[in-house]
Amino acid sequence: MSDAVPVSLGSESYRIADLRGFAGAELDRLPWVLRVLLENVLRRGSTQSARAILGWLAQGTSNAEIAFHPGRLLMHDTTCVPALVDIAALRSTLAEAGHDPAQLNPVLPVDVSVDHSIAVDYYATPDALQRNMQREIERNAERYRLMKWATRALRGVKVHPPGTGIMHTVNLERLATVVTSEVRDGAEWAVPDTLIGTDSHTPMINGIGVLAWGVGGLEAESVMFGMPVMLRIPEVVGVRLTGALPEGTLATDLALLVTERLRRLRLAGKFVEFHGPGVSTLSGGERAVIANMAPEYGASTGFFPIDQRTIDYLLATGRSREHTQFVESYARQQALWFDPESAPRYTETLEIDLSTVQVSLAGPRRPQDRLSPHDAPATLAQLLRDREHSPASAQSPADGAVAIAAITSCTNTSDARLTIAAGLLAKKARALGLKPAAWVKTSFAPGSPTAERYLRRAGLLEDMEALGFGIVGFGCTTCIGNSGPLSEPMQEAVTRGVLPVAVLSGNRNFPGRVHPQIDANFLASPPLVIAYALAGDINRDILEDSIGNASNGRPVYLRDLWPTGAEIDAAYAAALDPADVSKSYERAEQNEIWRALDAPATPLFPWDEKSTYIRRPPFAAQAKSSALGQYRARPLLVLGDDITTDHISPAGQVPAKSDAAAYLIARGENPKDLNVFASRRGNWEAMLRGLYTNRTVRNLLDPSLPPGTTRHAGSNEVLSLWQAAARYQAENVPVVVVAGERYGTGSSRDWAAKGLWLLGVRAVLALSFERIHRSNLIGMGILPLLLPPQHSPAELSLSIEDALEIKAPPAQLVPGGGVSVSIRRGDGTQTTFITRAAVETALEIELLRSGGILPYILERTLRTRLRC
Repeated sequence: MSDAVPVSLGSESYRIADLRGFAGAELDRLPWVLRVLLENVLRRGSTQSARAILGWLAQGTSNAEIAFHPGRLLMHDTTCVPALVDIAALRSTLAEAGHDPAQLNPVLPVDVSVDHSIAVDYYATPDALQRNMQREIERNAERYRLMKWATRALRGVKVHPPGTGIMHTVNLERLATVVTSEVRDGAEWAVPDTLIGTDSHTPMINGIGVLAWGVGGLEAESVMFGMPVMLRIPEVVGVRLTGALPEGTLATDLALLVTERLRRLRLAGKFVEFHGPGVSTLSGGERAVIANMAPEYGASTGFFPIDQRTIDYLLATGRSREHTQFVESYARQQALWFDPESAPRYTETLEIDLSTVQVSLAGPRRPQDRLSPHDAPATLAQLLRDREHSPASAQSPADGAVAIAAITSCTNTSDARLTIAAGLLAKKARALGLKPAAWVKTSFAPGSPTAERYLRRAGLLEDMEALGFGIVGFGCTTCIGNSGPLSEPMQEAVTRGVLPVAVLSGNRNFPGRVHPQIDANFLASPPLVIAYALAGDINRDILEDSIGNASNGRPVYLRDLWPTGAEIDAAYAAALDPADVSKSYERAEQNEIWRALDAPATPLFPWDEKSTYIRRPPFAAQAKSSALGQYRARPLLVLGDDITTDHISPAGQVPAKSDAAAYLIARGENPKDLNVFASRRGNWEAMLRGLYTNRTVRNLLDPSLPPGTTRHAGSNEVLSLWQAAARYQAENVPVVVVAGERYGTGSSRDWAAKGLWLLGVRAVLALSFERIHRSNLIGMGILPLLLPPQHSPAELSLSIEDALEIKAPPAQLVPGGGVSVSIRRGDGTQTTFITRAAVETALEIELLRSGGILPYILERTLRTRLRC
């Protein structure tokens, strides 16, 4: 290509896309994140897309579409399994049509981390880690065999077994190269490391200058088989950081402030980039904490450009000096090296002075609701306003008691300074004779097995273990809802009406997510999690009030325990050994239980109709006609604001008295150990029965209805959603869902869209959509429509007697185009208004016309076969 030049980087020669030659001085005006996109399109010869990216500079926005080709794909077990089930079903369909199933093979590397299934069944004992890992394999062996089948049947799929850590930490410490090389037309090219991941927290890797974002499993499947990620050139919000973090604050506190500030903006589909002199004061690990929270502040990315702090992080995690020199040389050559004084053009900007950051919590129900620990008692009082108060007692838990205190998630365990700070606090607390309250369930689940080595070397792991914060697993655990049963005293207290709370170092705190019986959850830094475990409740100002009494009876305050920055730095220096990463992972990879798992080695997966984990899904077995067109539909559900993917398709424990449990028990499952919904995502029958059953969901068609139910129009019967949907389908009556703001907030789980397909939903009408869920709906052929602000669910006041007439002919639908909706009331009146199709690209229109991604992949594969 003409826009390529040869260069010497280190001791080797490469070809690179000539960004400077193409863009000239305009390159310095582009945000760094758009420079990466410019390289991506220019390398593939798309000068038209490259010109469109430069054209973005005029207004800081653009309607032009570009094709982004990531270099690799990252998945975890609970998004990988449904994707593999889809692929296995598509292969079966190909074979049944007389074609070679091996036609369907990934065209780029796929890494899968087994991190979402381990639960905290055991804690605060020396053997908790081993016992939890054993239970994980026992519960999930069938799913894991499917994953092992994939490594044999599909090219380029690598599974990182249980115990190797959380996908984003594995990516940070091991997989990411920042800059890599590839062979194109016989020549060696130097290129940026880029990826997409089937988890909303994939942007964590933005913290070390790698462009990546989260997508749904459906979009990942399309990319896996050679389709690009089509996107409008994104608007980029620049966050200018100044100053430095003050003594006593940590990266968690900054991440919660950033989340609070940025959530005030409408960031769906937008990129965020951090710049300014304050960026240079943050380590690679601290940046990763902030980048990780991108989905919580509503953005696609939270990008930090490459600089010396990036190089320091790579060296600290065992990357070779030769490789880091290659990274630096390439970044400088391509104007991808960060300049703290540079001021690129952004769509909009805001400024954060790091010196104003304070110790913070977020909660009790949303991660953007930051508060000072001073205000925790008042927050609790608001929660208790309409409840009968349970009096406090030193011996038994009362309202506001900490039921779960968990150092968990990639967000706040991947930065060694955070876990070391927790260890230092534990050391001081142990020396004073403090212990957590008896009812607190404590746990520590770091994102990497490396944590065990450096904490032990620093002399801190034993102190954490003494306070009940021994390692329970290397996986998501409590953060994803695999928190296991509460302690007996706490369970008894909840039964008698006590309001429990959880304090965790996670990234989300939606009601019922952490544990189905806990609606009040507070996000906190790892040392603050331990402090609340010691206090036993949030009924105090933990910054000022006593946490407990030392062994000599003296009151102990947080200021007596909180580590200084100098103490953290000293412990970090003593703990650090770059060789830990490779040694820890190599040991973890030698998982004998995993190795012993047998798995089929055939091109087709052998389906078992008796399986309760893996079932061939209807949406991947055959093509379905487009859901577009003109039709009259009944509202199946009407919902309010902030309906998350957790509300739509739960991930946590399958309740023993639920429809899903009845289905599983009828097929021989143990009613006392039904596993979690996340583990059942390969079984569409089980997942269908869990839709919208979160106990905080209210169907505004009749707010008195239990979660997961609706009234059937005509009969007026109250039915489970899946039963009502089946009846509507038998009557040939289309259905739609209506919702408020931020519909689909939360994780990337594609089951929140697959479930709606199974319910027969043809369109979702909402005031706003979260980006990944919007994409997943389109991936299942479901049309997302944006309601005008004046037509909120409350204003529409729909009833089961009403019908919605939607006019969306396939030939007339365009990205962002208007779609007429008429509401025909039961009393004969009619209201008509125009919604906007929440569709951004021509490819998304094509997917909707095809009935979704899976029919599109199948059709594309067959066309390729016919051309051959």
